[in-house]
Amino acid sequence: MSLTGSPRPADSNRAFGPKGADDIASTASTAPDGKPHHDEVDVIVDAWASVRPGLDTTPLEVLSRISRIARRLDQARNAVFTEHELDGWEFDVMSALRRAGEPFELSPGALVQKTLVTSGTMTNRVDGLERRGFVSRQPSPSDRRGVLVRLTPAGLRAVDAAFDALLHHERRLLAGMDDDARAHLAASLRTLLTAVES
Repeated sequence: MSLTGSPRPADSNRAFGPKGADDIASTASTAPDGKPHHDEVDVIVDAWASVRPGLDTTPLEVLSRISRIARRLDQARNAVFTEHELDGWEFDVMSALRRAGEPFELSPGALVQKTLVTSGTMTNRVDGLERRGFVSRQPSPSDRRGVLVRLTPAGLRAVDAAFDALLHHERRLLAGMDDDARAHLAASLRTLLTAVES
């Protein structure tokens, strides 16, 4: 992945955005009546209830929280990639190659499918990764005119190091949940994602 050029976080908590993980966990807001809210979504839902009392705002209870979590995760992941001098799109391409197993290679078409970008965008991304020495183009043994994109040893080291750091940060985000709670949440989110994607 390429250098982002953005400044590195001052400390590990910066990977969680403007506030550290502990700050986020302890943050609470207060309503006008003095009763504490658990999070900002409660504030939003209560505000809508006060101006539109007959409106069913229950979807916000789930989807607004998912939206806010997604923004926090983007901040966390971008910070991790920046620490490893990578861009997110570079990690996406290299991790797709890494997951393919040895010899860590895929066709450009397979990479397009796995990363959900256009073929033109993928060509540019492979060019950039090749310039950095993270991937190489190899002739396809089954198609004389085709090529395969292969992860180099340098690319393998880079993607593994970034992924290890990413998992470390994301374990911290989930540290307040026990195994059963995480499994239940994963199952619920799987059900929701299946419904949304269908």
